[in-house]
Amino acid sequence: MGVSLLSSPAFPRIFIFSFITLYLIPELALAGITRHYKFDIKLQNVTRLCHTKNIVTVNGQFPGPRIVAREGDHLLIKVVNHVQNNISIHWHGIRQLQTGWADGPAYVTQCPIQTSQSYVYNFTIVGQRGTLFWHAHISWIRATVYGPLIILPKRGVPYPFAKPYEEVPIIFGEWWDVDPEAVISQALQTGGGPNLKVKPGKTYLLRLINAALNDELFFSIANHSLTVVEADAVYVKPFETNTLLIAPGQTTNVVLKTKPHYPNATFLMTARPYVTGLGTFDNSTVAGILEYESPFHSTASIRNLPLFKPSLPPLNDTSFATNFTNKLRSLASAQFPANVPQKVDRHFFFTIGLGTSPCQQNQTCQGPNGTMFAASINNVSFVQSTTALLQAHFFGQSNGVYTPDFPITPIFPFNYTNNPPNNTMVSNGTKLVVLPFNTGVELIMQDTSIIGAESHPLHLHGFNFFIVGQGFGNFDPNKDPSKFNLVDPIERNTVGVPSGGWVAIRFQADNPGVWFMHCHLEIHTSWGLKMAWVVLDGKLPNQKLLPPPADLPKC
Repeated sequence: MGVSLLSSPAFPRIFIFSFITLYLIPELALAGITRHYKFDIKLQNVTRLCHTKNIVTVNGQFPGPRIVAREGDHLLIKVVNHVQNNISIHWHGIRQLQTGWADGPAYVTQCPIQTSQSYVYNFTIVGQRGTLFWHAHISWIRATVYGPLIILPKRGVPYPFAKPYEEVPIIFGEWWDVDPEAVISQALQTGGGPNLKVKPGKTYLLRLINAALNDELFFSIANHSLTVVEADAVYVKPFETNTLLIAPGQTTNVVLKTKPHYPNATFLMTARPYVTGLGTFDNSTVAGILEYESPFHSTASIRNLPLFKPSLPPLNDTSFATNFTNKLRSLASAQFPANVPQKVDRHFFFTIGLGTSPCQQNQTCQGPNGTMFAASINNVSFVQSTTALLQAHFFGQSNGVYTPDFPITPIFPFNYTNNPPNNTMVSNGTKLVVLPFNTGVELIMQDTSIIGAESHPLHLHGFNFFIVGQGFGNFDPNKDPSKFNLVDPIERNTVGVPSGGWVAIRFQADNPGVWFMHCHLEIHTSWGLKMAWVVLDGKLPNQKLLPPPADLPKC
């Protein structure tokens, strides 16, 4: 959650969308085949909460269509833009090895697809299986343009847990009663959820996706425990929990074992925000119903059955959030190893947080002391280029587009989690970090209390990383590294930087290209909490970025 730009914000409403589907790939489909999809970006009248709106959709669907593939498959997804908005699509969590042109963030790896134009996203799923999702990656259009991306294991390769009876993607999304392009808000209101019908004595794999713009969420099902088996499309050591935390941009697979006999009751599935910032928010809860199929073939309404409600943590329960996060560990088996970089070539220390910018002339601003809210990494608020950074890098035309001098440590160190400095103004620039191929990177991300401490879900494109440590207060370079977990740390693509604390990650820079890193709270990205890494080509052919496709959009 972040600080609101508006004095009277319009609240989005969180929805639970579910697709109750056992994913069946045709028998003739073998691992490594090419799968074709077509996304028509079009306006569609959609009704939710008794309110009809004309929204941007894919193929007229909200949420958008699911993509189902296997590890090793080659995907060709043609996106045709039929609306006035520019569009680009990001395949969130796909590593895009040598295919950075298909990653999707506008003005980073591509120019956006303009009205009446099209682009084919062309990539192969290498070494990944699990639950991811896709979404628009320009402005706030991902409020309505998103959908599940399900990667099944290669044919004949089982899950490292019992095969589920059924698989159910559940997406936490938002419904805006106003145009999200015209309103910036981070609060929730009660939405409406679907019924999830289950059978007694069965095992269900729930694929949870947080596609919300600005809200970390607690989730629970009344009178049922959940076994966490995967996070961000990486298998984890299974553990049971009654409640889980999922940040925007994160996915979590959980196993639900239903009761052995018909319980003659229904159970609420609920979600509500985890709030750490100072901004406007709503404390209401979204709910769906877990309903058991009756063995008596009764036509009686479920309204006649008792309805049980789960108990969710308090809105600001950082202790629960920390304890849940600490339980996540990579499976680290022979089949699914945790390849944690043991050798670090480059160390980085990034401060993450909010700040201020001067109010423009003849405007009234709602930040502290009449300023504008801003956000930054190492006090650099990122200025979005009007040229795609990857094109500028590939063709050697970076002059005037970006500079390779992003600060590796804070320019002005201070007590990051105590009293803020007197000067809260941020600097601005399009600054990048340049890394040689296969550099071992260790990055400390430190939350700051300049405008108020809060949790920030940071997403790194092009890589998975290992979360080797985290803590509260200021990171201590002399003491904290000795406590790092270099054996089985959780591997993710999106991590929550703790409110008033720090997180340490490691990754191997083995993917050439330009890779965006940003807060997945959309409001903070809009304010400049983002940067990018340039990874240079290696010496071998499979270590080089492929040339751009002929239909790459132009700015």
